[in-house]
Amino acid sequence: MTSDLDCDLAIIGGGLAGGLIALAFAALRPDVRLLLVEQGERPGGNHLWSFFDGDVAPADRWLIDPLVAHRWPQGHAVRFPGHARDLATPYNSVTTVRLAVALERQLGDRLLTRATAEAVEPHAIRLTDGRKIAAGTVIDARGAANLSALRCGWQKFVGHALRCDGPHGIDRPVIMDATVDQVDGYRFVYLLPWDDHTLFIEDTYYSDTPDLDVPTIDNRIAAYAQARGWRGGVVHREQGVLPVVHGGDFDRYWPKDDPVARAGVRAGLFQPMTGYSLPDAVRFALWLVDQPLNDLPAVTRTYAAAHWRRGGYYRLLGKMLFGAAAPDQRWRIFARFYGLRADLIQRFYAGRSSLTDRMRILCGRPPVPIRDAMRTLWNPPA
Repeated sequence: MTSDLDCDLAIIGGGLAGGLIALAFAALRPDVRLLLVEQGERPGGNHLWSFFDGDVAPADRWLIDPLVAHRWPQGHAVRFPGHARDLATPYNSVTTVRLAVALERQLGDRLLTRATAEAVEPHAIRLTDGRKIAAGTVIDARGAANLSALRCGWQKFVGHALRCDGPHGIDRPVIMDATVDQVDGYRFVYLLPWDDHTLFIEDTYYSDTPDLDVPTIDNRIAAYAQARGWRGGVVHREQGVLPVVHGGDFDRYWPKDDPVARAGVRAGLFQPMTGYSLPDAVRFALWLVDQPLNDLPAVTRTYAAAHWRRGGYYRLLGKMLFGAAAPDQRWRIFARFYGLRADLIQRFYAGRSSLTDRMRILCGRPPVPIRDAMRTLWNPPA
C-alpha cells in the first residue's frame, strides 16, 4: 500500500506536549509541513493544567497565554493544621477546550483525529485503520513510556467542578487544603474558583499505589463540599494519576537504541517531585523549533537525558517523602516547605531550585524522624 499521507514532521499525541509543539511550529516554522495525530475525537483529552506565573519565562508566555481559561492575579493560598498562608504569585489554568480550539484553528486539516497509531517508526506511522503516514521525522508524545523502569510514588486525583446554588465565597485558588483527614498517603483538597458560583474541587493524594477508587473519592468530595455549605450540580469531572519519580534507570525508560524522537512525559520531561509537565512542555516546544528535523531522535534524547540528570535532587526529595515519612505524616513535609520563602517555593515548582534553595529545603528541623531521613539520604537515588 502506498502512503495515504505525508509530511515533514508527524507528532503522535495531541495532549499538552504534542499540542504545544504543533502550535510552536505553526507560529515559528510555517514552512514545515506537520501533521498532529490524535486518537481521540478532539485533541487535549480531559485535563486541566495549571501553573504559577514564575513557571514560564516571560518571553515564552505568548505560546501558553492564549490557552489560559482562568487567571488569578491576586495569588493563591495553602492550608495545613495550625498553619495557613497566602502567597502573592499569580496562578493560571489551561483547559483542554482552549487547547483543542487553538489546535483546530491553527492546524485545520493538519490535525488528524480518531487516528490510533499501530506501528511507529522514525519516518513512518501505520494507523489501526490501515492508513500510512510518511514523515521526514516522527516525534512520539503519547504519554508515559515504560514506567517499570522508574521507581515511583503517585500523585492521583479526582476533580469535580461544582456549580453552586449560591456564591461559594472562595476568592483565590487554594493549592493545598491539608486540613482534611489523612488517608492513602498525603491527602489534600485543591480548590479553583472559576467564577462566583463555580468551584473546581479536586481531592488529591501522594500515595504509594496508583490505584484510584473513584466512587469513594467522589463521596469524599461531596462530603467536603457539603460540610462547607456548597450545594449544586457537578458540571465537569476529571481524574488522573501522575508518577512522582524517586529513582530508576533512564536508559531503560528511553533505550539508546530506540530510533524515534520523544516529547513530554514519554521523554521524562516533567518535574519529578510534583509530576507537573507544563513548564517543561513550553520550554521543550520552543527549543525544538530551532533543531534540525533530520536529527530529532538524537537531540531529543540528549535533551531528556540532561533533564533527568538535573532532576536528581527532586528525586531525592521524592525518595524522602515516600521512604522516610509515614503516610499519614507526609503532610508535615509540605507544611514545613510552605513556611519557607515565597521565591524559593516558586523556583521549586518551576524545577529551577538554586543551590542555596536546595540546602535550605534540607536544612533545619526535619519534619520526619531523623533516623528514617538519614537512612534515606545515605541511600542515594538512582
